[in-house]
Amino acid sequence: MSALRETFVDELRDIYDAEHQIRKALPDLIEAATHEELKSGLQEHLEETQDHIKRLEQVFQIFEETPKRKKCKGTAGLLEEGDQIIEEERGDAALIAAAQKVEHYEIAAYGSLSAWARLLNKEEAVELLDATLNEEKQADSKLTEVAENVVNLEENEEAEEEPTTAKSSRQKSSSRK
Repeated sequence: MSALRETFVDELRDIYDAEHQIRKALPDLIEAATHEELKSGLQEHLEETQDHIKRLEQVFQIFEETPKRKKCKGTAGLLEEGDQIIEEERGDAALIAAAQKVEHYEIAAYGSLSAWARLLNKEEAVELLDATLNEEKQADSKLTEVAENVVNLEENEEAEEEPTTAKSSRQKSSSRK
């Protein structure tokens, strides 16, 4: 087996695990989100994640490998950050940032896998991986759009509308730290 093929299969197992972790985590993110546009986008991505897992299983088949998961520590860490944001109730802007970190991780993984599949002359795998790569990029773009056009603006306005006394008392307490 070539070194590149071994690397490919190893990364394939990693992203396969990542997608399973994401599928499990998204319902909590959806529940924590308050803006309907964000909830809707995350719900749509949950459905796409099911397709991503199925495509990865097809890629395993193309490479004559059994679908196996290798613990994706990167995704686990990013999802742990998301859980902390949910627990601390830091708002939709923070949820979007956490979700985009995950998307960027996936974009990097799928980009590499697609390039390697191309080098390994597995065009059918390239098509499947590119389809998922494009959906990950679209999900990231949708998150950016919701953040820039709705969530960030609203959360900034809310902060500006806080009474001056609340702001100054927070500033005093933070300056004592």
